[in-house]
Amino acid sequence: MTTPRQLDVSGLPSYAFSHRSLMWWGTFGLIAIEGTLFALAIGAYLYLRSQSDNWPLGAPPPDLLWGSANTLLLLASLWPNHKAKCAAEACDLPRTRVWLLVCLMFAVVFLVLRGFEFAALNTRWDSNAYGSVVWTLLGLHTVHLLTDTYDTAVLDVLLFTGSMEGQRFVDVSENALYWYFVVFSWLPIYAVIYIVPRI
Repeated sequence: MTTPRQLDVSGLPSYAFSHRSLMWWGTFGLIAIEGTLFALAIGAYLYLRSQSDNWPLGAPPPDLLWGSANTLLLLASLWPNHKAKCAAEACDLPRTRVWLLVCLMFAVVFLVLRGFEFAALNTRWDSNAYGSVVWTLLGLHTVHLLTDTYDTAVLDVLLFTGSMEGQRFVDVSENALYWYFVVFSWLPIYAVIYIVPRI
């Protein structure tokens, strides 16, 4: 009778970054699902646009100021998120804390400006099909911003108060990855909401 072979993995790390982490795959799965949702909403907008001789319906196009300011702010937020991701993957706790806090401040400022953006749409959500689809697009993206802002705030609290484990660095890295999706998914939505009505 032979002795079963055993493999001692006790010396391996309990966490990993990038594609070696289950969290990375989960984040990409979430991005795929939410990206499909955004594509369907944009498709609905473009379909409604194709069925109308006058667009937007009964309203001037949305004001460009707040949407454009928010777009610039989102693009600028890529830098602190990249720095937070790099610091987390280097397991540098002080730098991770600082950059994640900067990321949180960017997100909060963006959400404040988003309130002004809703007010500058020049239509109500219940006014007609145009108003409904514009509010839906902006609302969907705002929900993603809110959830990622909440996630960033929770991570900030854990980094400053909780016991520090390697998995927390992975969480920060994946949080930054999701923020990249939030930023880049906004660009086609911005084009649909602000540029298409002016064509």
